[in-house]
Amino acid sequence: MAKVALAEDTIAAIATPWGEGAIGIVRLSGLQATAIVDKVFLAKNKKPILDSKTFSLRYGWIAGDRGVIVDEVVVSLMRAPKSYTREDVVEINSHGGARPLALILELVLANGARMAEPGEFTKRAFLNGRLDLAQAEAVLDIIRAKSDLALKNSLSQLSGTISRQIKSLRKNMLEILADMEASVDFSEEDISAVSLVSFQNRLFSVNAQLKDLIERGFKGKIIRDGLKVVIFGKPNVGKSSLLNAILKQERAIVTSIAGTTRDTIEEYINIKGLAVQLIDTAGMLKHRNKIEKEALLRTRKALHECDLVLFVLDGSSALTKEDWTLAQQIKDKKALVVVNKSDKKRRIKVPAMAANFSKPAIEVSALKGKNIEVLEEAIYRTVFDGGPFADEGAVVSNARHMDILKKSLMACEAACATLAKKLSLEFVALDLRKAVDGLGALTGEVFSDKLLDVIFSKFCIGK
Repeated sequence: MAKVALAEDTIAAIATPWGEGAIGIVRLSGLQATAIVDKVFLAKNKKPILDSKTFSLRYGWIAGDRGVIVDEVVVSLMRAPKSYTREDVVEINSHGGARPLALILELVLANGARMAEPGEFTKRAFLNGRLDLAQAEAVLDIIRAKSDLALKNSLSQLSGTISRQIKSLRKNMLEILADMEASVDFSEEDISAVSLVSFQNRLFSVNAQLKDLIERGFKGKIIRDGLKVVIFGKPNVGKSSLLNAILKQERAIVTSIAGTTRDTIEEYINIKGLAVQLIDTAGMLKHRNKIEKEALLRTRKALHECDLVLFVLDGSSALTKEDWTLAQQIKDKKALVVVNKSDKKRRIKVPAMAANFSKPAIEVSALKGKNIEVLEEAIYRTVFDGGPFADEGAVVSNARHMDILKKSLMACEAACATLAKKLSLEFVALDLRKAVDGLGALTGEVFSDKLLDVIFSKFCIGK
């Protein structure tokens, strides 16, 4: 679908968080942005914004009915096309109180502006070719970033790193598609075996690139949403003590009474820029009452949803049947075995235990804080096992993008299967077209109004 023309209406919204602050901003974008602001702005130098140069600032006051001063402000102007929306953009920088911002917004709306919809400034940036759709979604990810790594990855996506990869891949697919259609349209005899092998090799290359993007997408999801880590084990092995040791604060109640923790306790920490959600769980196999039944259900739910399990064992006692039973519950999960209480005499055989569990084992003392940094490094390495994220480049982190990549891969694999059966290239092209259109929807080269409404409804008003 072609890009639409510049909107004729002018939108306005408060672009800063609601509440008290040093500065608040009311933003306008559209053909009448300067004319509307000139109706309510009294510049100290008495010159209208309409006559100002782009990227200029004007000091003055916002005045309401009968010239009553609302607030002292600085007005900035960014003329099209060198602005965020590629339209004329005016920002009124006022004091950051709720009332002055509300009054300024009311005045510009009364003088011809329309209230912006959620994400409409960024939507206009997309429609006017300032950003592609993947970059527009990265704006929201920057706003919602939970960690340094999430921010860095989102900024890289905003710069177009992912978009360039996807567009290059889609271009290759379009070239294959064009060659296939040309072979069908202009060939008076069967396609040669050499051509079929060539098409097959080119499709295999596309599939490999899609698979690589999808496989790296696991890291992208973790970077964006954080690593969800469950602390798991039988009662009294020191799970809550371990949580406190990692957090470096007394978050969970710790006693010598087995089963003190009845509810899941959740806290966030930052490990080398990676957001990690730690979940301390109740350590029990069976329930005796309704409270313990609910605690057990929450533990199972946390295990089902987590990305990593810290399976805690008591190093000062031999392994028990209960340890082995709990281990079976996480045999298919990514896990680290944490042998706690290393400050006491060891009665557990770590090498044999690690071999039997088939999970890496780390000895710690939650009480003394021993090897906690080693454990944190191991947690980080479960995501970035090949080294620091700085060497990775941007990775796909958006759930919509991952869904498109997976569907595109399925379509390409179907094309390969059709080709292997030596069916007509017309059928191969049908599958490949699905993959091409999917990647187009990722970057916005193919889009619908419904898709845009869903994406930009997640934004705040003013962005």
